[in-house]
Amino acid sequence: MRPRTVLALVAALLALVLPLLLPVFQVTLLTNIAITSITVIGLVLLTGISGLTSFGQAAFMGVGAYTTAVLTTQYGWNPWLTLPAGMALTAVIANVLGLITLRMQGHYLPLATIAWGISLYYVFGNSPKLGGFTGLREIPPVSLFGLVLDQPREFVYLALAFLALAIVAAQFLLSSRFGRAMRALRSGTVVAEAFGANTFTLRVQVFVLSAVMASVAGWLYAHQQRFVNPTPFGLNVGIEYLFMAVLGGSAYVWGGVAGAVLITLLREVLQDVLPRLLGENSNYEVVVLGVLIILTLQFARRGLWPLVERWVPAGTPRLLAHALTFPHRPAPATGSPVLRVRNAVKQFGGLKAVNDVSFDVNAGEIVGLIGPNGAGKSTMFNLVTGVNPATSGTVEVLGQSVGRQPARAIHRLGVARTFQHVKLFPELSLLENTMMGGYSRASAGILRSMLHLERREEAALQQLALTQLERVGLREQAFTQAGNLALGQQRLLEIARALVADPSFLLLDEPAAGLRFGEKQDLSALLKKLRGEGVTILIVEHDMDLVMNLVDRLVVMNSGQELAQGTPPQVRGNPAVREAYLGAEV
Repeated sequence: MRPRTVLALVAALLALVLPLLLPVFQVTLLTNIAITSITVIGLVLLTGISGLTSFGQAAFMGVGAYTTAVLTTQYGWNPWLTLPAGMALTAVIANVLGLITLRMQGHYLPLATIAWGISLYYVFGNSPKLGGFTGLREIPPVSLFGLVLDQPREFVYLALAFLALAIVAAQFLLSSRFGRAMRALRSGTVVAEAFGANTFTLRVQVFVLSAVMASVAGWLYAHQQRFVNPTPFGLNVGIEYLFMAVLGGSAYVWGGVAGAVLITLLREVLQDVLPRLLGENSNYEVVVLGVLIILTLQFARRGLWPLVERWVPAGTPRLLAHALTFPHRPAPATGSPVLRVRNAVKQFGGLKAVNDVSFDVNAGEIVGLIGPNGAGKSTMFNLVTGVNPATSGTVEVLGQSVGRQPARAIHRLGVARTFQHVKLFPELSLLENTMMGGYSRASAGILRSMLHLERREEAALQQLALTQLERVGLREQAFTQAGNLALGQQRLLEIARALVADPSFLLLDEPAAGLRFGEKQDLSALLKKLRGEGVTILIVEHDMDLVMNLVDRLVVMNSGQELAQGTPPQVRGNPAVREAYLGAEV
């Protein structure tokens, strides 16, 4: 049995036994920890995994709490019916707020979450229907199979059960295609979009999921306290939830739980100890917690949970069985146009990075795009793959104009690429990185992933990823972290990721950079084999020995303009090319 499985079983055993052994006050504290942990897990998914900072998590908790309070006290609803009602209302509010705010970048998004977090707090406090700042009382207890959960030792098991469901669902989600796309959001949108993900929709979905998890915690809170008012749902509490995630480890589900445990317990200790030391009216626990967060950011920026993981290794993941088979993309007819670029211009302010460039790539070819640094080669790649739209001119891929199409739409035509500057997820394994390339081949969404109903798709993606890792010589390192690879191996990993997409058209941006001589020979053999399988390739590369012996045709760029086109012998003999790039000795 793997060490982390043992740790999870120990945690489950403690959850069963502790409520029977602890005093009532500490059982109530355990319930508070469980409820808080659910909220913080949602924040881990949103902030730690997806990179979207939010200070409004407590406000969404308030939506769930007030929904059940109003429906049970004023309309006589069964508490269990108010749970989906609160989740639905929270989802609607979060969806509206997400559509408005999640297009913001940089510090504007956190500021926006502060604004609507404060707004919701004052909605709670200024609405007579919600009891104003006085709140709502006499919320009925929850009953389960005829047992009324109105005592701490009984209610704690309900809270712990919801926490267990939240942990399991979050772990399932993160191990799925949806979870890998979430991780891609943290490093920007380029990689996720390049492999078929709609990143804005993804951001909104994660935002809504995080809010719904907070709503569930609010429902539990309301039926634990049997009373609600706006105080537990203010901005300061939202900041404290963010502190919990950062302290425990914002990129780890169990880190969120650890942070909730540590800060909840520490606050209780400080509220008892500090008044004795500094006076009855002191409120210095916030200061101590602030200092603790500063020290964590200084000396353990990933939080405390990674320190635990050093002592509890994950072990080798199990590969899934019972895979389905993804259909193979039919290759275009040999000689048919795969890429047509006509008079393409890309202008950034007063700079024309690409200036009136035209060329074709036909099915079954390997075409090289070469030129000195700054010639506009990578910009041309971005025009073809939808990262940047052309200022003018036309770009057609597989018969479709893609001038204004997003990268995800172009990818779904059968286009895959690597990047000039390697874009991997260093904390994930080679296998997980490679599986990202198959995002658009699978279809499981957020709900199927959380319920772990995507296993056959995941098994198929695992098999495809292992096959492509074998082709680039990285199969034996499939379960090691990508951040441990040398630069040359990282470029090979990017190729494997692109091949999992089953592309008809493969764009490689400097794939041989950092490779040793033998690895370059293997790369050349692989690309020739791919050409034989019907994959059309456009390659940017500075190793002229590799290029001249590999490609069918060359397009030469210089200062954003097309300098020459032709076969390798023709380009090699072109005086203008020799002067601008190849040199006299080539």
